[in-house]
Amino acid sequence: MKLKIALLQLLPAKSLEEQLEIGIKACREAKEKGADVALFPEMWSDGYYLPQDTDALDKLAISKDSDFVNAFRGLAKELGMAIGITFLEKGIDKPLNSVVFFDMHGEEILHYSKVHTCAFDDEVVLQGGDDFYVADLDFGRGTVKFGSMICFDREFPESARILMLKGAEIILAPNACPMEINRLSALRTRAYENMVAVATCNYPMGQPDCNGHSTLFDGVAWLRDEPGVRDMCVFEAPEEPGVYIAELDLDLLRSYRENEIMGDKYRHPERYEILCEQKPEERIRQMEEIYDKALEIMDKAKEDPDSLLDFQCEISKLEDYYTGKLWMKDFELDEAGKLPADLKRGVLSEDGIYNLLERNSELLGEIGDDL
Repeated sequence: MKLKIALLQLLPAKSLEEQLEIGIKACREAKEKGADVALFPEMWSDGYYLPQDTDALDKLAISKDSDFVNAFRGLAKELGMAIGITFLEKGIDKPLNSVVFFDMHGEEILHYSKVHTCAFDDEVVLQGGDDFYVADLDFGRGTVKFGSMICFDREFPESARILMLKGAEIILAPNACPMEINRLSALRTRAYENMVAVATCNYPMGQPDCNGHSTLFDGVAWLRDEPGVRDMCVFEAPEEPGVYIAELDLDLLRSYRENEIMGDKYRHPERYEILCEQKPEERIRQMEEIYDKALEIMDKAKEDPDSLLDFQCEISKLEDYYTGKLWMKDFELDEAGKLPADLKRGVLSEDGIYNLLERNSELLGEIGDDL
C-alpha cells in the first residue's frame, strides 16, 4: 500500500487572499496528481513573514477558525484529500507557528504548534507549543498514524522520538530554511533512529533563506534479502517551485518496523532520568536564575538596551514555563508543601513572571521607538 504525499513547494505572495488562491490551486493540482495528503511549507498564511512590531504581527495572525483555514477544511472534503495547512495563529499572549490537518472528509484531526521556536532570531515574538500529537489519517485505501513537527523541531531528537513513542509511522514537517547537508542529515537521522518516515515541505529558491529540496525519508535503512544498506531518501525535490509527489511504501515500512531493532525495541528509559523528568527543584532553580538575571538587565535597559535584546531567548524560556503546564504543576506542589522550605521560589508568585513579561514588552517597545 502506497501513500502519496504532495509537497507544495510554493513561492508566497503578498496578501492572505493571494496565499489562499495560490494554495487552493496547488491543492487541486496535487489531487490531479493522485496525492492522498498535501503539505504546505511553514507558516503559509503569511509566507513566513515575522515583523518584530507587535501591532504589525497581530494583524497578520489568524485564528484556527478563520475563513482562511476553514477554506482548506472545505477543500479537503471537496477533493477527498487530506491537507496540512500552516499559519501564523493568534495566541493568548503571543502568536504561534501552527499547522492544522484536515482529513479527506474535511474533519480536523491534528492541530500542532511549533514547540522549538527560533527564539534566538525573528521567532522571539512567538509563543511555543506545549506538546506533540499523533492522529490516524484515513486516506481511503487505509489509515496511517502520523504526527507533525515544524522546521527547528527537527534539531531536537526528542521531537521525533516522542512522536514515535506515541505511535507515529510518518512525520509531516513544514519547513522554512536552507536544506543543506547538515539539516538533511538531521532528517535522515530522525527517520533512521525511530524507524519512521519523515516528509518535509520547504519553500523554493526565491524565498529568502530557502532553497527547496523538500524530501521524503522512508525510514527503511536496509532490506533483509538485499546486501548492504539503502538510501532512505526516496524523494528530493529540486530548488524550483512546484507541486511534488513523494510516494511512501507503507507495507515496506511496517514490515521493517516489525522486524528491525531501532525505535523503541531496545531502549532503556529507566536509565534516562535526566532526559525524562527534570526534578521540580532543579527546574525552579533554573527559572529563578533567569528571572533574577532578567530583572537585573531590565533595571539597566535604558543604559544598555543590547543586553536586554540579547537576553530575549532566556526570557522566552521563562514565558514558556509560565504559560505551559509546568508552572501550574510546580505551583500546586508549593501549595501542598512538597517543595524544600529553603528553595527560592519567586517565580511561583502569581504575579511575578506576569509582571516581568509585561515590563519586558514595554521596554522592547521603548527600545524599538528609539531605534
